[in-house]
Amino acid sequence: MKYPASVLAAALLMVPVAQAEMYLTPFVGYSFAASDLDASKTGLDTPGSVSADESSHYGIIFGTTTNHPGNMYVLYSSQRTDLLAGGAFSNERVTSLDIDYAHVGGSLYFPKGDLMPYVTASMGLTQMRPGDNYSDETRFSMGFGAGLEYRLAANVALVGDVRAYATFIDSKNDLFCDASNCLWQVEADVMWQGQANFGVSIRF
Repeated sequence: MKYPASVLAAALLMVPVAQAEMYLTPFVGYSFAASDLDASKTGLDTPGSVSADESSHYGIIFGTTTNHPGNMYVLYSSQRTDLLAGGAFSNERVTSLDIDYAHVGGSLYFPKGDLMPYVTASMGLTQMRPGDNYSDETRFSMGFGAGLEYRLAANVALVGDVRAYATFIDSKNDLFCDASNCLWQVEADVMWQGQANFGVSIRF
C-alpha cells in the first residue's frame, strides 16, 4: 500500500515526539556552603561578611526526556533561611531570608541498567527576599550538578543529586535596602551555594 508523501512526512516528524516522555519530580533537600560575601554596614568602615545560613529547601522539576539519552527541564527551588553577618559583626542574625531558584536546564544520562548516573547544567534567576521590609534582589545564576536515578518501575524512579549554584552579583553593590537606606554594601562577583536533593520522578 502506498501512502501520500504528506502522511509519511507527518509520521517521521511524530517519531521523536512519540519517544519523548514528560516527567514530574518533586524533591526536598538541604542547602549548604553558601559563600561569604565581603560587606560593610552603610556609613561604617568596619569590614565583615554576610551569608545565607544552612537550612532545608523544597522544589519541583518538570521536563521532557530526549533521545541522547537525557532530558530538558524547568526547575523551581525555595529555601527559607536567615541572613547572617559575620566577621566584625559577631555572627549576628540580620533578618530572615527566602532564596528561590527558577532555572531551565538539561541533563545527560549514562545508563547502566536500572541505574542512571547523570550530569546536569541549568541557568535562570535567583531571587533573594529578606524580611523586615528590605528590598528583594533578583540576579542571574547558573547551576551545575551530578546525580543518580534509580528506576523502581517503568514510570517511577528515585532521584538524588548534588548541585552548585553560582549567583552573579555586581561588585560594590548596595543590597537589602529599606525605605530610608541600604544596610549592606557587598563587594563580590559571585555567591555560591550547594544543594543536596532527593526526590521521586514520575513519567507520563
